[in-house]
Amino acid sequence: MPKTTVILHSDSQNNQLAEQFKLSVHSIVSQINRDFDVIFLGKTDAETRDSLQKNSIEITEIVARDKDFAVLMNEALKQSEADNILYIDNRTNPVILKKAALEAFLISAVRNPKSGLFYSDYELEDGGIIKEIKLLFHHTGRVRDNQDYGNVSFIRREALDKISLFDESVKYNSLYDMRLKISEHYKLTRISNKYNGSYYKVVASGKKANVFDYLLAGKNVQIEAEEIVTDHLKRINAYLEPGKFNAAKSEYNDVSTLAASVIIPVGHRPEFIGTAIESIRAQTVQDIEAIIVVNGEDNDPTIPEVKKYMKGGELYDPGKPEVCLIVVDINSIGFCLNLGVNNARGKYYVQLDSDDRLKPDAVEKITDCFKSSRDIGMVIGSYEVWEKGDDGSLSQMKDIPVVTHDEWTDDNGRNNLLRINGAGAPRSIPIHIIKEMGYFGINDDAYARNYGEDYEMVNKIAEYYKIGRIYDPVYEVIRHSGGTDHAINQEVIDRNDEAKDDMRREIIIRRIAFNTG
Repeated sequence: MPKTTVILHSDSQNNQLAEQFKLSVHSIVSQINRDFDVIFLGKTDAETRDSLQKNSIEITEIVARDKDFAVLMNEALKQSEADNILYIDNRTNPVILKKAALEAFLISAVRNPKSGLFYSDYELEDGGIIKEIKLLFHHTGRVRDNQDYGNVSFIRREALDKISLFDESVKYNSLYDMRLKISEHYKLTRISNKYNGSYYKVVASGKKANVFDYLLAGKNVQIEAEEIVTDHLKRINAYLEPGKFNAAKSEYNDVSTLAASVIIPVGHRPEFIGTAIESIRAQTVQDIEAIIVVNGEDNDPTIPEVKKYMKGGELYDPGKPEVCLIVVDINSIGFCLNLGVNNARGKYYVQLDSDDRLKPDAVEKITDCFKSSRDIGMVIGSYEVWEKGDDGSLSQMKDIPVVTHDEWTDDNGRNNLLRINGAGAPRSIPIHIIKEMGYFGINDDAYARNYGEDYEMVNKIAEYYKIGRIYDPVYEVIRHSGGTDHAINQEVIDRNDEAKDDMRREIIIRRIAFNTG
């Protein structure tokens, strides 16, 4: 078998106790395959050095102080003469290899000669409880910067040489950049597990998943990640140049009689729907309608709450925007949106979730944005994040900034959208363009389960039209215990990522075809 260099960070450079670091080192010493050397990124103690040398393991230490990750890795790689690199990312969590891990990676490398990087499912020890973490298989659509590839990577040295090692101009996203570049020349192979089949264990930091984490990442980190994915798209010929659009479809016959239709898909949300409707009725533009599509069948408790605002209801007001009700027995958000579109009298569709609110000037600012340019095919606004307390009160979450989605720049927003999951809110689209693009997804996309029903449409519209932006908050996202983004677990995150990543794959294929004519 070819020789391997194991690279890991010393305990003084990361977030773990000395005893935990010793467990990591012991797991390396215990490998059944002995044909490897070890390079530490940082200084180690005499006990660690002695334990390795007593087992005839050659070690090298790289001075780590004041050096970026890419510089450190390149220094280590220049010290290695091995055919393969086993990189252990133990900077924030202790990582403990199984005794057969290296041997298993080497065999997989023989079986998969076209793969340049291997990663595996792993065990997560969290509060004494061990969980098996299942990662996602890599494919062309996996261009997000937040996908988990685990803490251990087995990399062919030839793949690193092919991409000229690590780019030392990259300060924050070196592993992301490295993976994308290798994927342009080699396969990335995921090794899955069954019971007790993981190659290593990670000791958890205790941090829970939060769908708003990306908002708190540093601006420099986000800008660099955008540059990385943009360069990747250019290299694979999937990049859309500024001002380069597919030819828009033919002229349409505008039969709208209202300025806008606010469409709300909803099921079993009687406690929220009134607040959403009130926000529509409070709009500064009254030439609109509310279309409520209830998907919980005829006994859905949301229905009587909606009827309160309709003719004959106790809250009916003929001077306010009309409230229309459609009831169906299929729980499909995209299907509900499409029904609303087919019944809309407005020129524009305006998004509103049943548990959120529009600011009073939302529709006014949206329609003004559309009027500013005939080239605009969709308007995306900005929103605040609010929270509903146990007593029903609403308060803005001050620790989360106004979400403006600055990545939606005129020049590069449609490329950068492939990196991130959020497309901004509220979204507004001319009704005829929704039909032109083939309607919203109705769970007929791979892996879709009432998630990402308009992600494909947003990307497709951006290929044909300019995207209008509103940077003032015109929407209020309300978090609560029953919300789809509250305390979201990893299984749901993975399912959602599978759905959008599969859409990304189709989008990339379509854009490559467009660029090649």
